[in-house]
Amino acid sequence: MYLVTKWFGTFLCDEKGVKKEILFPKNEKEIVKRLRRMEKNNILSEERKIAKDVKVIVNEKRLQKIGEYTDLDPFFKEINIEPKDYGFSQDLFHKISIALAQNKVEERLKSEDLQIIQMVNALDDLIQTSNLLSERLNCWSIIPTPEEKIKPLENTLFTVDKEIKRLEKQIDIDMNKIAPNTSKIVGSLVGARLISLAGGIQKLAVLPSSTVQILGAEKALFRFKKEGGKPPKHGVIFQHPLVNRSLKAERGKIARLLAIKIAIAVKADVFTKRDISNDLKEELNKRVKEIRNK
Repeated sequence: MYLVTKWFGTFLCDEKGVKKEILFPKNEKEIVKRLRRMEKNNILSEERKIAKDVKVIVNEKRLQKIGEYTDLDPFFKEINIEPKDYGFSQDLFHKISIALAQNKVEERLKSEDLQIIQMVNALDDLIQTSNLLSERLNCWSIIPTPEEKIKPLENTLFTVDKEIKRLEKQIDIDMNKIAPNTSKIVGSLVGARLISLAGGIQKLAVLPSSTVQILGAEKALFRFKKEGGKPPKHGVIFQHPLVNRSLKAERGKIARLLAIKIAIAVKADVFTKRDISNDLKEELNKRVKEIRNK
C-alpha cells in the first residue's frame, strides 16, 4: 500500500486507486496548521492513524518512521487524487495558500533572533541619542541657565539612559535563551551584534570563522579592496576584552582564535543545542595564554 498526503487529506492507495482516506477539516486554520507541521517534518496524527497496522510505502523522508521510503517509485507520479472529488474547491486552496504565506511571515517576524536584531538597532539609536543629548547639555551648562529651561533635557537624557540599561538587560536575557554558548564565549551584547550584522542566528551559524572575525568592519574591508593597504583584523569582536586588552601585535591572532570559537559556539546553539561553552572557554583561554607567552 502507498501512503499519499495532499493538502486536503491523507490517502492509502494501491495500483487501482484510493482504498482509504482521512480528510482534513474544511477549515483554513486547521489545514494551514497541518501544512505547517508537514513543512517542519512532523508526522500528522491522520497519517499515523491511517498507516496503523499497515505496511506502507512513502515518498517523503518525514514519513520514513511509519513506512518504507522510496521516493523514486513511479506510482507517486502516476497517482492522481483530485481535491474536487472530495468536496475541496480551488477557491479554498487559494485561500489556504494565502493564509499559509501569511503564517510563515508572522512566524518569522516573531522569531527571537529578529527581535534581538531590532533591540540592537534600537540600542544603537538610543546610545547615539544619549551622546547627542550629553553633548548638548555640556555645552548648555557652560553658560548660566535657569533650571526650568535645562531640566526637561536632563529628564529626557535620564529616560534615554534608563531605556539603554533596560534594553541591555533584555538582550542579555534573550541571548542566554537562544544562544547560550555564544553568549558565554563572547558576551551577550557582542553576540547580539554579531547576529544583527549577519542578519539572523541561522545565517551567522553558516558563516566561516574568517567572516565572523571581521563582521562590523565592512567599511575597512571595502577600503582595503579599493585602495589597498592592510586588511582589517577584527570587526565587532574587538569589543571583547581578550582582543581590545591585548597587545597590538597579538590582536590579530587572538581575534582569529576567538572567531573560530564563536563559529563553533553558534553552530552548537543552532544545530545541536548542546552546552559546550565550558570546553570552548577552557580551550580559548589556554590558546590565548600560549599566544601571549610566545
